[in-house]
Amino acid sequence: MKILKKSIILLWRIWFYVLMGVPIILMFPLLLLFTSKEKFYPHFFVLARFWARIIIYGMGFRPIIKREAEPQLGSSYMFVANHTSMMDIMMMLHMVKNPFVFVGKKELAKIPIFGFFYKRTCILVDRKNIRSRKEVFNQAQRRLNQGVSICIFPEGGVPDDESTILDSFKDGAFRLAIDHKISIVPLVFYDNKKRFSYTFFSGSPGRMRAKILPFFSTQPYSHENKAQLKEKVREVILDELTS
Repeated sequence: MKILKKSIILLWRIWFYVLMGVPIILMFPLLLLFTSKEKFYPHFFVLARFWARIIIYGMGFRPIIKREAEPQLGSSYMFVANHTSMMDIMMMLHMVKNPFVFVGKKELAKIPIFGFFYKRTCILVDRKNIRSRKEVFNQAQRRLNQGVSICIFPEGGVPDDESTILDSFKDGAFRLAIDHKISIVPLVFYDNKKRFSYTFFSGSPGRMRAKILPFFSTQPYSHENKAQLKEKVREVILDELTS
C-alpha cells in the first residue's frame, strides 16, 4: 500500500513539472517578446498569472482567497508572505493583480526553462555578496519608479525544519519599503506546506486558503525603528498561522 501511495505521489509530482514547463514552451515567443524590455513587463505579468493558474488548478488545488484589504491598481506596494512551498510563487501570482517583480535567490535561475525567464524578470540576490544586495536596491528603485510593485519572502528562504511555523524575518523588504515609502501588504498562505511541501513524497490536492491582511503604512517609520515594523508584520502573519 505504501509503495502504491508513493507511486501515485511520484506521478503527481512529475505532473507538476510538466505543468510548469509545457505552458512556458507553448508561450515561448510571447514570453521572449515581453521580457525583451522592462516596459513590456505588465504584459509578461498577465501571462505569468495565467501560467500560475494552470499549475494551481492542474494540480487539483482549490484556492480560497480572503481579502481584508485590496491593493489599488496603479499603486506600488511591498508584498510579503510566509514561505513554505514552491506553490507560494503561483499563489502570489494568482492573488495579486498589481504587476510585481519577485526578489529571489539567484540559485532558482538554474531550474531548466523556468530559470531562463526567472532571471530575465526577477531581481536576483546573492545574500553572501554585499555588492549584490546594493544592486538589489538599485533595481528595486528602478522598477518602483516604473510603477511596478515588489514581492519578497522575508524569511529569506524556506526553513529547513518543516515544523517551523514562521522563521525570523530579514531586513531587506522593510528597508526597501521604508526607503521608498510604499505600504507593506502581508499575505498568509495557510495550506501550501500541507499541500505541496519540499518533502518530495508528500502533499495532496485540496483547498489552498490564503488571505491578504490590512496594509502597513511605512510613513511613520525610518531605519531607526525598522525592526519594530518588521516584528509587527511578522506578528500579524504568525497570529494568522497559529489562530
